[in-house]
Amino acid sequence: MDDLFGVPMSVGTISQSEKTTTEALAEPVAEARGYVEDQRVAHLDETSWREDGQRAWLWVAVTSLVTVFVVRLSRSGRVARELLGETFSGILVTDRYSGYNWYPVRWRQLCWSHLLRDFEAIRGRGGASEEIGDALLEQAHQMFAWWHRVRDGTLKRSTFRSYMTPLRREVERLLEAGSQCGIAKTEGTCREILKRREALWTFVQVEGVEPTNNTAERSIRPGVQWRKGSFGTQSEAGSRFVESMMTVVATLKQQNRNVLDYLTAAHEAALRGTPAPSLLPAPDQKSQVAA
Repeated sequence: MDDLFGVPMSVGTISQSEKTTTEALAEPVAEARGYVEDQRVAHLDETSWREDGQRAWLWVAVTSLVTVFVVRLSRSGRVARELLGETFSGILVTDRYSGYNWYPVRWRQLCWSHLLRDFEAIRGRGGASEEIGDALLEQAHQMFAWWHRVRDGTLKRSTFRSYMTPLRREVERLLEAGSQCGIAKTEGTCREILKRREALWTFVQVEGVEPTNNTAERSIRPGVQWRKGSFGTQSEAGSRFVESMMTVVATLKQQNRNVLDYLTAAHEAALRGTPAPSLLPAPDQKSQVAA
């Protein structure tokens, strides 16, 4: 502020401004978190954080038009449940982290970008594991080639589904072989994937589901950059500010809305004692009012 506008600000003033902003955004952020519960698909991810010198995690839930963040001192499934809410019954897209295993496998989609890394690791162990890893990677690359054509509109989904039937059989056959290949790490990885084999293929049958969790990974990347630049937060209040601001910025970008205009309006509303503007898409704002 001093460099740009010639307005000096103490550390205390900055801290108080953050607190005021968190309070001004409290209602729309809470409304955004409630919105996640009703969505058909949600992508979840988490990354390491620091709060007051303690290890913490920044979590994200991404839906088609709303993204929400929380900072918590836990990486347990309890936080994932908190993000999704009590009534979420859509498709959950994640990596293979065990903190998501409480959710029914039939309503999950495992990230194939992470599976590619698993298959690369399998290939790198040599011997029978290398052969299995090579074959799994070949199948995965073929799947992505077809999937990209589905997204581009050059391959019908019905045709894609028929193509995927033998590919699914072959991938599962290779994973079964890997689970008995005599190389402990490969056997363990293949068994873990097979436990949730149904969640490998949800995107094939359900429109609107992606085969990767890249959406959540992209959304959480600014949080990684924030952490690297600031070493996390120094208090619980700081974490509330981070999660509120990241929720606002990510959500408004999804909806092509101006962040500065929104924050200005939210603070003006707080000064007047009126509700801050909603973060929900316009049709959902009308639904909320009607309810």
